Amino acid sequence: MKEYDPQDIRNVGLVSHQSIGKTSLAEAILFTAGITTRLGRVEDGTTTADYSPDEISRKISISASLMNLEWNKKKINLIDMPGYNDFVGEVKCGLRVTDSAVVLINGVEGIEVGTGLAIEILDSYNCPRMFFVNLLDRDRANFDKVLDDLKKAYTNAVAVQLPVNAGEGFNSIIDLLTMKKVTYQDDGSGKTTVSDIPGELKEKAEALRMELIEKIAESDDTILEKYFEAGELSDEDIVIGLTAGIANGTVLPVLCGSATKNIGASLLLDFIANYGPSPKTRSPIAAKDDKGNDIQVTTDVKGSFTALAFKTFSEMHVGELSLIRVYSGCLKSGDEVYNTSRNVSEKIGQIYSLNGKNRAEIGVLCAGDIGALVKLRDTHTGNTLCDKKKKILFQGIEFPVPVVDVAVTPKSKGDEEKISNGFHTIHEIDPSFIVRNDPELRQTIVSGQGELHLNIIIQRLKERFGVDVTQKKPRIPYRETITAKADEKYRHKKQSGGAGQFAEVWMRIEPLARGEGFAFASAVVGGAISSSFIPSIEKGVKQVLEEGAVAGYRIVDVKAIVYDGKEHPVDSKDIAFQIAGREVFKMAIKNARPILLEPIYQIEVKCPEDNMGDVMGDLSSRRGRISGMESQGRFQVVKALIPLAELHNYATTLRSMTQGRATYTRQLSHYDPVPKELEAKIIQESKQES
Repeated sequence: MKEYDPQDIRNVGLVSHQSIGKTSLAEAILFTAGITTRLGRVEDGTTTADYSPDEISRKISISASLMNLEWNKKKINLIDMPGYNDFVGEVKCGLRVTDSAVVLINGVEGIEVGTGLAIEILDSYNCPRMFFVNLLDRDRANFDKVLDDLKKAYTNAVAVQLPVNAGEGFNSIIDLLTMKKVTYQDDGSGKTTVSDIPGELKEKAEALRMELIEKIAESDDTILEKYFEAGELSDEDIVIGLTAGIANGTVLPVLCGSATKNIGASLLLDFIANYGPSPKTRSPIAAKDDKGNDIQVTTDVKGSFTALAFKTFSEMHVGELSLIRVYSGCLKSGDEVYNTSRNVSEKIGQIYSLNGKNRAEIGVLCAGDIGALVKLRDTHTGNTLCDKKKKILFQGIEFPVPVVDVAVTPKSKGDEEKISNGFHTIHEIDPSFIVRNDPELRQTIVSGQGELHLNIIIQRLKERFGVDVTQKKPRIPYRETITAKADEKYRHKKQSGGAGQFAEVWMRIEPLARGEGFAFASAVVGGAISSSFIPSIEKGVKQVLEEGAVAGYRIVDVKAIVYDGKEHPVDSKDIAFQIAGREVFKMAIKNARPILLEPIYQIEVKCPEDNMGDVMGDLSSRRGRISGMESQGRFQVVKALIPLAELHNYATTLRSMTQGRATYTRQLSHYDPVPKELEAKIIQESKQES
């Protein structure tokens, strides 16, 4: 296997809103580079990147897929990432290790919600990017409008290409760097002929080139000075300035094409090879040493080995594969390395280069490169691997908070352990999915980024571990509280032969402010109850706090005060005062005008402006209260407070209502009283379940 200097490697991610053609572009790139012998199609299930049965049947990308090729003596590692928001965790993983990204833009619709989400992730990683306006062979394709929208949304966006005949019959692109027209054959072969720019487009092309040159000049003070002196830039200055501008974000190049027609793929490859950031460009990388001090890791083949495992996945007959990005040093089969995230050693077996599911064994993986390791014992997504003698730790991968929950129960008795182990293994592969056994709700709750995400998780559980689950709506973690004071006394007396039990407790309770929880106090005077029994009373009260006194939900925001009682010199004991404390607290709660509280979530919905009416109407129908609105480019962000009980299936409804053009996030805000008309129904349902 040929080894490349880090300067000659390009690690590139493909991201966009859903269904803009990332996988088709990856396919066109592989075909153009000679990696494949035919142009696969998503519709036929024949692409290299989407090879799992789930992806083929659903015709969408579900997992980040690694591919590699050589172009102009540069190695290009390509990571194709899903566009559906359900799989945003895969995007987080992939972009964590890329040195640049190609953001695909819809040539008809322009910037969409998923584009903004990808840009936010790129910003969080400070990752350089370029735009590729795709679908220009479609009716109503309008490059000029899309370019204008990009410039408004991202001030450093600038065209480096111009389509000649966007729409039906599209086949020609003007390269503003060479000022030539490149015409592609209509057979999808990617073969081109180069000619002069048509006269009617020359003025437009020259104006766009001038804009590009100015933007390049602004990326470097020395080059800017030369530009002011000469009014033009040399080819060498253009290369230096454009490369620097992309790396530091002062130039956001806009390219164009049609992935399914294989128009523009070769020009994109030329551009990435000539101007794309290399691992050297992005060096050094922040890390911590074994004492927790901040350090910098330089991309150097001769340095100590360091790498990040950015994705774990499982394949039939092979087992788990770990995708890693090497930041310094080299890794060879047979090496022993250290996992600083888990404090364990790992023996390296086979090392693979991947093109989708196709693997080629390689003996070594060096700084700047990306590859796959087989059957690591205890290495998972986000873990750092390094030399035992020089331990370092990279920052892990931060995954988004889940927005969809479902409760699951085994379809067959005795499968509980298999299900638990299965979900645990799947979580190690996909940390954007979470499973927890909720003792309060007495349910196993599976949480993910969307209903499609959860359906695929449960399908994998069935296929890989041979167990199935029934899905149901999760219970809502309501709370019980009081709205008035109450005063009660209770005597516990048990006489049934042998030692008896006796305890009498007088208690008053009062409401606390929302969020204050629980307080317990003793105001007993004169030794009516021995101080040794006060903790027993509190213990009994806390049992009721967990079990509830009205509908079986946790009690909050209550203060309990023991102020009197009686004890027996022989029969009073810990258990007696526990029981008395429990029962008097229950009685007091029921007489203190108890109410139910429900969890209220703060949600933010990002949607196109023309969907605002539908989104706000739907939120209102779910008892939502709009708390604010703001514009973000072409999109509106609606902020609302909404009961958790009304958010079940919301992700699916939102997607359907907006044709997949909206996303939302949520987080717990506070608890509010349940409306009286719903409270009785909730209490009745709770009693039936008990």
